[in-house]
Amino acid sequence: MTINEIREYLAQFFGNVELHGDGGSVISGPAKIEEAEKGQVTFVANEKYLRFLETTKASLVIVGSSVPAGDRLDGTSFIRVRDPYTAFMLLLQKFSRPRVVAAPGISATAVIGKDVNIGSSVSIGDYAVIGDGCSIGDNVVIGPHAVLLQDVSVGSSTVIYPRVICYDGTVIGRRVVIHSGSVIGADGFGFAPQEDGSYLKIPQLGIVEIGDDCEIGANTTIDRATMGSTVIGCGVKIDNLVQVAHNCRIGDHTVIAAQAGISGSVTVGRNCMIGGQAGFAGHLELADRIQVAAKSGLSKSFPDAGISLRGTPAQPMREQLKQEALVRGLGSMKERIEKLEAEVLRITRG
Repeated sequence: MTINEIREYLAQFFGNVELHGDGGSVISGPAKIEEAEKGQVTFVANEKYLRFLETTKASLVIVGSSVPAGDRLDGTSFIRVRDPYTAFMLLLQKFSRPRVVAAPGISATAVIGKDVNIGSSVSIGDYAVIGDGCSIGDNVVIGPHAVLLQDVSVGSSTVIYPRVICYDGTVIGRRVVIHSGSVIGADGFGFAPQEDGSYLKIPQLGIVEIGDDCEIGANTTIDRATMGSTVIGCGVKIDNLVQVAHNCRIGDHTVIAAQAGISGSVTVGRNCMIGGQAGFAGHLELADRIQVAAKSGLSKSFPDAGISLRGTPAQPMREQLKQEALVRGLGSMKERIEKLEAEVLRITRG
């Protein structure tokens, strides 16, 4: 694409797009600002990368509206938009090549059960297994060695990567992406302690429901409900290595970073952001738009929407930071107390 074509493309989304420099140069692809070469496009959305504006070799840099931009002697051009991060993501979509998860059609080595309903333009890879009674929507792609047990429903235009396992009864919406190694619908961790110290397994009779436009990262596990459904709302984005336990409900457009663990029967509101390695005790409720910092440990519910939480046990961020500052000062406080004690002892003895 030429720089002018890029400007016209971004103008469809942002309206006012300013170009400073030569619009006729051809851009062959994207790159990080510190590594970009001539013929590549990059961006700056974080202030700490502004220092690279003076040294980058990129032919085009996308910057925010508040960043001063002008013609560069070395030929670098600038496009100014209100949201350079989103603008660059849109360009990445333009330059990205389609990933081939499975060849078109149904592989001769795939195993298809009885009473399976398969839509049009479906791709099913080598050695994939589709159980009895499954329903596969139009334009679905199922990678090699993926396994769908009986009565799984997959909405149109969903992509299931190789070696994904979907247990019986799982319901997957439209335009969902599930990455390799994920297990959807395994039994919840339910065991009743007995008088003799043993445990009796609690049958897990429910299912998992995943809404439209979700993305599930690699090696993530989402357990089926004991009864009813474990629900992943529409637009939810879950990173790699996340555990969502039985009967959880994750609200629409919530994002969960890697290695977070959510215990059973937790309800998370809409548009929440959960950092990596955050942990949730069971049966908690989070309101909408709550942000949970990485490594936080939640032991109680938070009914107020829009707050930020941090620490273990998690607290509103301002309170937790104050406490953390006090802890950091304990060493000097101890020294002062010891000096005061010594002075009191000296006066008393005197």
